[in-house]
Amino acid sequence: MLRKILGTIVLLIAIPLIVALFTKQDYEVITSVTIDKPVAEVFDYIKYLKNQDNYSVWAKLDPNMTKSYRGVDASTGFVSAWESLNEEVGVGEQEIISIEQGKRIDYELRFLSPFEAVSPAFMSCESITEKTTKVTWGFKGHMDYPMNLMLVFMDFETMIERDLTQGLESLKEIMEK
Repeated sequence: MLRKILGTIVLLIAIPLIVALFTKQDYEVITSVTIDKPVAEVFDYIKYLKNQDNYSVWAKLDPNMTKSYRGVDASTGFVSAWESLNEEVGVGEQEIISIEQGKRIDYELRFLSPFEAVSPAFMSCESITEKTTKVTWGFKGHMDYPMNLMLVFMDFETMIERDLTQGLESLKEIMEK
């Protein structure tokens, strides 16, 4: 009887670990919005990381979070750091890795707590017409084995896409005022 119980326990532990071996570890989200403003005006706003406080869903989750900055905003190497007791916000920083003026900004997000991760992200602008701009926000994530098993039970891509889309809608509202 003890052998059957131990066998069942081992099986209950082994099955999820085996499933995690065949579960993806990477995910990616890309979403866009069209803003009725010229590309130069939109890009000149989004290139400043501090402006994300005005439209990013994550920046609004904890109005009491501590923010700090290093470097010159809107330039390569600028770092925006945050610290919050709210677990949805946690502790981390975002650095501008590269800027293609008027077109694209690449970031590196470094999450320190409640979990550690490094994720690339970007925002890009594309002129649709002289007075219309398509803004795209993208994010990539990675979960090591066996934590990648969470991707089976939680749809991180949909959750992040919802937040990015909401942020872009807020950006659109700000820019079109």
